[in-house]
Amino acid sequence: MVVVAAYNGPNNDVRVTKQDVPVQPGTPPSEASQERAPANPATRTYPRQADGHGVKLGGYNLSRWAEDWRQMRNPKKRDDFLDRLKYLPIDSKGDIYLTLSGEVRIRADYYSNPGMVDSEYRVEDKLRLVGGADLHVGPLRFYGELAHGGLAGHNYGVPTAKFRDDLFAQQFFGEIGGTIGPVTLGARYGRQEFTDGSSTLVQQKDNNSIRTVEQGLRGWAQLSDLRVDLFDFEHVKLGIEGLSDDIADPQTRFSGVTAGVVLRDDKTHKLFLDPFVWRERNDKQRWGSVTAREVRHYYGARFWGSYDDLTLDWTVAHQSGDFAGRAVSAWSAAFAQTYVVGKKGWMPKVGVHFDYGSGGGSFGTGTIHAARAVTAGSVAYSYQGALMTTNLFQASPNFTVSPAKTIDVTVEYQSSWRPSETDAVYRGAGTAYAGTQRIDGNHIGDAVHLQASWKITPRLSLTGRWEYFAAGQLLDEAGFTDSHYFGSWLNFRF
Repeated sequence: MVVVAAYNGPNNDVRVTKQDVPVQPGTPPSEASQERAPANPATRTYPRQADGHGVKLGGYNLSRWAEDWRQMRNPKKRDDFLDRLKYLPIDSKGDIYLTLSGEVRIRADYYSNPGMVDSEYRVEDKLRLVGGADLHVGPLRFYGELAHGGLAGHNYGVPTAKFRDDLFAQQFFGEIGGTIGPVTLGARYGRQEFTDGSSTLVQQKDNNSIRTVEQGLRGWAQLSDLRVDLFDFEHVKLGIEGLSDDIADPQTRFSGVTAGVVLRDDKTHKLFLDPFVWRERNDKQRWGSVTAREVRHYYGARFWGSYDDLTLDWTVAHQSGDFAGRAVSAWSAAFAQTYVVGKKGWMPKVGVHFDYGSGGGSFGTGTIHAARAVTAGSVAYSYQGALMTTNLFQASPNFTVSPAKTIDVTVEYQSSWRPSETDAVYRGAGTAYAGTQRIDGNHIGDAVHLQASWKITPRLSLTGRWEYFAAGQLLDEAGFTDSHYFGSWLNFRF
């Protein structure tokens, strides 16, 4: 007998608790959500918060296809006309139904010295519009999502497609899934978001107006305490005009397997181990002054979850491969942990995260020791995109309070160094700060972060971020300077 399995409907009245699993770096704390129960209580499935299908935000998921709104078939569960759009039955039995979703994000970003260069300030006014439709036909589903990115402002230079795209088919795929005995199976083909791994290596880059997506095949199998996820993708290359210039890039390929093991799963202890083996090919990778084909393999594991009042997220990966006939041997690691100091009142939390990406060899002729991420963003390393994980070591202690149920405030101090003096310091976009590979020293700089987020309603949230990045000896000698950043955005989802 085959039983279709899906995600339980979102809980829109949530608050971060000690049992919550870690979210990706840079996610506003007030948007982290609690675990949801399985859709079919009679079938003990792999824990939903660890199944590799996206990061939950509020009552929603970053990947909207990971939501199940079948609870809205009950009129008593609906509060307004938008709830009606979450479950539109097409047949009398309700086996065929449509779920509609949408998002509007209005954002403004200010940079006092763009690119850490003493220059005129920059303002970026950004708009994100997303509309999605999720059609379920028994064990089959078909999902589609259109997105628009708008950009205006002052001194923002040549627009990039991640912020300006007239119309983008952000996701479109077909999927079949269900359960056979104790095993939950699924397969999906098409354009889709992929986040089954540490956010320090793979993300959909929600900071951008247009999200990062892959195109290809993904399949999974899950038992109650064990899962495996296989995939074979091409990265999607963005254009700025419309639907015709956003294409799967044949000069790239990303494939591999991610597994998952439940180590502990009870009320106050939720621990998971996710080993992975990945392969990425990029025919236009650039190191130093050379652009050529790189094939890179990632071998690693992620240990994460919560234990009483402590949440943690640790990832270690070795990277090997070949770049234009040169060997690749690099390491990346991330260790994040947060402890709930008080469970009442302002619920103070203290945390620290350490991030490391090896460097060296980028400008030479021997082995390349520079670490890379596959699709991860740079927000965790700098709100204004000043740094990325290559040739970087960071220590970032932080403190979070919740002065109200729907408000979270986090302050963080971040110190940055480079492991290799013979390699450059790298911006969030992956380009090197010119000349830094020829300067002695390791201290890149220090930054102060402040983030405040307010969940105004279950659908509406407001977030503000500020960063002051003080250039260290390295950047100062190379001619770069300090920079302030402030960003704020209003986000509406249904």
